[in-house]
Amino acid sequence: MKKVNFKSANGQNITIAAVMNFPVGFEETGSYPALVVAHPGGGVKEQTAGLYARKLAEHGLVTIAFDASYQGESSGEPRQLENPYIRTEDISAVIDCLTTLPFVDANRIGAMGICAGGGYTANAAINDRRIKAVGTVSAVNIGSMFRNGWENNINDADAMPALDAGSNARTSDASGAGIATIPLAPLNKEDAPNAELLEAWEYYHTDRCQYPTAPGYATARSLNQIITYDAYNKAEAFLTQPLQIVAGSVAGSKWMSDELYSRAASANKNFHIVDGANHMSLYDVPNYVDEAVGVLAEFFTSNL
Repeated sequence: MKKVNFKSANGQNITIAAVMNFPVGFEETGSYPALVVAHPGGGVKEQTAGLYARKLAEHGLVTIAFDASYQGESSGEPRQLENPYIRTEDISAVIDCLTTLPFVDANRIGAMGICAGGGYTANAAINDRRIKAVGTVSAVNIGSMFRNGWENNINDADAMPALDAGSNARTSDASGAGIATIPLAPLNKEDAPNAELLEAWEYYHTDRCQYPTAPGYATARSLNQIITYDAYNKAEAFLTQPLQIVAGSVAGSKWMSDELYSRAASANKNFHIVDGANHMSLYDVPNYVDEAVGVLAEFFTSNL
């Protein structure tokens, strides 16, 4: 394992912080397939993304988990900006870095993500043909989630107040009143609307997996980009790479994995359902994670 920092070429003067993991017997003179792992909204590389990256490196891959621009140990102001277009471009920025490394085979680069990181990964693959294989775990299309709700029971047009809130937050920010924020997962136990999202609070705000650089909120101004964003935009035409989707059988978010599977143009697309797992179980519950890693390892080693 090695911590690395590199400049993003996305035009925001960002330095991205990441952790690289190497397979057993790694030699710098070798040539290896590589895998980018994107973290959930509100997460950082030290949490579930890092867990998957470490485990998948055990299967012969060079893996890299990174902090999004404006988040974690990566640079950028305002802190905790969750602009989905930048989050998507971050994945390509990591690939830029990988292509410069002599031990990475630039023709065998894959990408995967967890939660919103899965949606961002799908979007990156639609845009960036250097991604040769795509994996998602508990995928979330963050635009759909904010527009339509966790249970997909809100109409698009009814999300207009969230756009207003984002616009108002930008005005407030510009006044110097302090950066307005919104939660990306429940910030307090009593804020959780159901048992599954209570587990999200537990993951981010208790000893289960809390981390100092993951406060669990985003800038409210991000709503202007999130509400209108579709992580799967043009997937019907351009998401042609091999695709492996993993979701829990009882996950409230499963409908977003179903949508990705339905919309992707990939001729080689697979959907593995982890029986008994919910959205959060696939972040860190050992038996569920091991099942997901087994599926993803076989998929990436076969397609990279």
